[in-house]
Amino acid sequence: MTESPRRRAVLEVLRAAPAPLGVTETAERLGVHPNTVRFHLDALVAEALVERRAEASTGPGRPRTVYTVRPGMDRGGARGYLLLARMLLSRWTSADPAEAREQAMETGREWGRFLVDPLPPFERPTAERSVTRLLALLADLGFEPEPAAGAAPETAPESAPGAGRESASESAPGAGWESVSDPGPGTADENTPERIRLRHCPFLELAEEHGELICPLHLGLIQGALDRLDAPLTATRLEPFAEPDSCYAHLSAAGSAPRDTGKGTHR
Repeated sequence: MTESPRRRAVLEVLRAAPAPLGVTETAERLGVHPNTVRFHLDALVAEALVERRAEASTGPGRPRTVYTVRPGMDRGGARGYLLLARMLLSRWTSADPAEAREQAMETGREWGRFLVDPLPPFERPTAERSVTRLLALLADLGFEPEPAAGAAPETAPESAPGAGRESASESAPGAGWESVSDPGPGTADENTPERIRLRHCPFLELAEEHGELICPLHLGLIQGALDRLDAPLTATRLEPFAEPDSCYAHLSAAGSAPRDTGKGTHR
């Protein structure tokens, strides 16, 4: 709900009333002009918080319009989705690290297949078309993606958030693990970027706290989207915070480089 103290007061008056109220009655209880109340009542009706109806007429004249709070919990209160996500992630973090990481990746793959906008029937899934669809998906999700060329830094700068975090690739979870994937020859064709730079992370707080799960989830999402598109390329790894303000997803022609399977080798 719009954070208006007056509008909140109108809603509370209606909620406390034993029966539906008209504009004049509501204004009297608040000590304000009826036009002020009418304005806020119209807004509350538009926000689906209040219902407007005409009372059955008991005599001549137009029936009286009354207002009542829509049944159900107030949807204008605070939300705690970040806390909810932390609570759910805590279950994974207490499980076997390798199993939790693989489950996170597979969850990402399933959602990537579901979320991506598929190509029209009979349109050949070229690398360029597939990357275009992938970039659109990542943009819709808030990652602010942009194609990038060349090799990305292999280690995160010490000043970057989550510095020292491993690449979400063919490595095992936890400290002391390293990537064993091969970035491969790079692009599937000359118009396809070797990497996608991600300038924003919509899961930033969670990635900083639980990168061993969130980053594989994100890599899986990219892989699942490309798989759903039947693309001739895949994502081989994700470099979290490869630069202080960016992560990088590495792309390679499908089958040209080992794709992350959730396994790894200890250093």
